[in-house]
Amino acid sequence: MAPRPKHQQLSVEEYIKGEESSEVRHEYIGGEVYAMVGTSDRHNLIAGNLFALLHAQLRGTPCRLFMSDMKVRLRVASDDAFYYPDLMLACNPDDRATYYRTQPCLIVEVLSETTERIDRREKLLAYTSIDSLQEYVLLSQNHIEVEVHRRVDGWRGQIVTTGDVHLQCLSLDVSLAAIYEDVPLS
Repeated sequence: MAPRPKHQQLSVEEYIKGEESSEVRHEYIGGEVYAMVGTSDRHNLIAGNLFALLHAQLRGTPCRLFMSDMKVRLRVASDDAFYYPDLMLACNPDDRATYYRTQPCLIVEVLSETTERIDRREKLLAYTSIDSLQEYVLLSQNHIEVEVHRRVDGWRGQIVTTGDVHLQCLSLDVSLAAIYEDVPLS
């Protein structure tokens, strides 16, 4: 029996080129790709509501807000990694690659049953290694709850269930009622 060929890892360039024409989005960690799953109506409503609220505040600023199809590029240990955050805000005018950003100040993920563990562990560790990141926000899609991990002499977490959530990156308070507007909660 002939030896089985070794698995070929993708280079960063091959990954980016492949994503340009792929119908399915993939996250990339150290040469391995992982297909992204679809999202629920609640997930899209929550992300869309927050995008609309923040986008209106950004006119006339150097900041760019992206929703789900823009990658963040970072290093995890010694490996290149690319993730697709649900929302990402990048304000550095020198951070303008066509398919990704490397210096976001805010990353938001809407939690789902299939991604919650990865969002709370793997991505929390990865994202908080980005020097420019000020906040990593996790939004529940089952009930009104926002978890904010904020850089303040290290990283500190806060859970908000009523009123407003403060986004330090924008010096802005955002109403939880507006984030969850028209979202059917369980």
